[in-house]
Amino acid sequence: MEDRLIYTVQEVASILHSSPNYIYELIRKGYLPAIKLGSLKVLKSTLERFLIQNEGKDLSDLNNIKKIIIVEVDND
Repeated sequence: MEDRLIYTVQEVASILHSSPNYIYELIRKGYLPAIKLGSLKVLKSTLERFLIQNEGKDLSDLNNIKKIIIVEVDND
């Protein structure tokens, strides 16, 4: 992450390699706190905390968040 203290939704989407609509959904559902300064902004520290708190989770479906489970396949 860059040496910035605050990010726009578009910047967060770029950092997380996701869409701005997904970031707005994270904010709307309360998973990613934001502040409105003209437009919505996310503090760098908030983004870092969000990533740490959600490590190991599948956030693909925000209505059904699950723990990531890796299934090993035996090729024998």
